[in-house]
Amino acid sequence: APAIRFKGFSDAWEQRKAIDIADYSKGNGYSKGDLTDAGTPIILYGRLYTKYQFAISEVDTFAVPRNGAVYSQGNEVIVPASGETAEDIARASAVEESGVLLGGDLNILRPFDFINPLFLALAISNGEPQKELAKKAQGKSVVHIHNTDIQEVTIAYPSRTEQDRIVSVFRQLDNLITLHQRKCALLFSSFQALISMVFTTSTFSWEQRKLGDIGKARSGVGFPDADQGGLTGVPFFKVSDMNSDGNENEMTVANNYVTAEQIADHRWSPITELPAIFFAKVGAAVMLNRKRLCRFPFLLDNNTMAYSLSPTKWDADFAKALFGTVDLTSLVQVGALPSYNAGDVESMEIYLPSLLEQEQIGAYFKHLDNLITLHQRELEKLQNI
Repeated sequence: APAIRFKGFSDAWEQRKAIDIADYSKGNGYSKGDLTDAGTPIILYGRLYTKYQFAISEVDTFAVPRNGAVYSQGNEVIVPASGETAEDIARASAVEESGVLLGGDLNILRPFDFINPLFLALAISNGEPQKELAKKAQGKSVVHIHNTDIQEVTIAYPSRTEQDRIVSVFRQLDNLITLHQRKCALLFSSFQALISMVFTTSTFSWEQRKLGDIGKARSGVGFPDADQGGLTGVPFFKVSDMNSDGNENEMTVANNYVTAEQIADHRWSPITELPAIFFAKVGAAVMLNRKRLCRFPFLLDNNTMAYSLSPTKWDADFAKALFGTVDLTSLVQVGALPSYNAGDVESMEIYLPSLLEQEQIGAYFKHLDNLITLHQRELEKLQNI
């Protein structure tokens, strides 16, 4: 029995092999190439590890039915039959709706009445059953799980009443997570739409300026790996520090620091004209257009560049939003590896309002930014729970 129980439940949990708690079958046919914009809802095996949900109540992918198709009857438990890693496919979801097409690379379990399908999906996807199932996955570049593998897994379960109570808690958490995900998506799309509106419809009355006239671009420095990895000192940023996507467009911590002694030994000059926007100057287009604001002194490696904002010309929060719309890939010089230099950046022209208007626009975007961060943290907390 688990350490945490609902009040009123004390009986020991029963253990059985999975073959004794469900009937087994397989999905049939269909691949990504069969998906259509409309038609009959369909679940393909990839959904279970690219968009995992322990309970699937809505399906947003469709296909045209054909002979031999397998449909859900409602309350099936599905487990992917193939995937890239054992951990990816050792998981299960309960399909709550009937009439959903089930693709060929899906193992289908129809639990007996004493097993709540959502409880079974949770049990297979977590703890010892998940570890046991992952060990049974076979293959190299692609791994496979068969119904016979699932049938050998040991499942522990309480009474159906206690199962239902447990499922209700996870369903409530799942609904809260979905709600916060939608709020985050809505806020972020609003954020992007407002940025687009402000920086395309307002600029006709703003002053056109070259970046070199209102700030300074500067390349980073390269230094030995042996000098990296400190926990205190001056932050040292690399291109890889900008790998995070989404709304994280300002650096608050660093993965690497260097000491004053190291700076003196190498004669490095930290970027102290602040605030500054830093970005990659070499690499793929997706990386070249990723920018981060930094408000404290820092160093950069030689694959990156910083643009220091003149404090009398820029509001930092306004600049953070504006640089999100600047296409740096337009500066790329042809070569083995796409790149550009400080002069290219300083020659770019942008439209700039008065400092007072910048401050008001920047404050508004900062407020939205804080709201998004708040919901992201709440979402992470719920996912951890």
